Amino acid sequence: MMYVISLVVRNEFGVMQRVMGEFTRNKINVETIVVGKCEAPGRSRMVLSVVGRDAAETALGRLRKLQDVYEAELVPEAGQSAYALMSTTSGNVGVVGGSAQVEEIIERSRPDRYVKALNAL
Repeated sequence: MMYVISLVVRNEFGVMQRVMGEFTRNKINVETIVVGKCEAPGRSRMVLSVVGRDAAETALGRLRKLQDVYEAELVPEAGQSAYALMSTTSGNVGVVGGSAQVEEIIERSRPDRYVKALNAL
């Protein structure tokens, strides 16, 4: 099962590398990652997804110890959204909705190529 981790981090050079270093050290694969400025000045929101509750909890424990991380939480399934960019014969199509909804659309349409990401609302 996929778990989503939401972080509020310092918005400066090198922070993403330090965060990803914790995943590398603990041999945790990141399935998706989305990063952007957030509502707090000088900070960014980083949303990552990993497979397995143990992996998510291990990552959270390590990430909370980093100086550049101000907030770290596991996002409940009700607070998640998903999006996909699908390549079809008639062009690229963006799909947004709940994780189960997006998964169903991908399965039904069977696109040639697609990218799916989970995010926090």
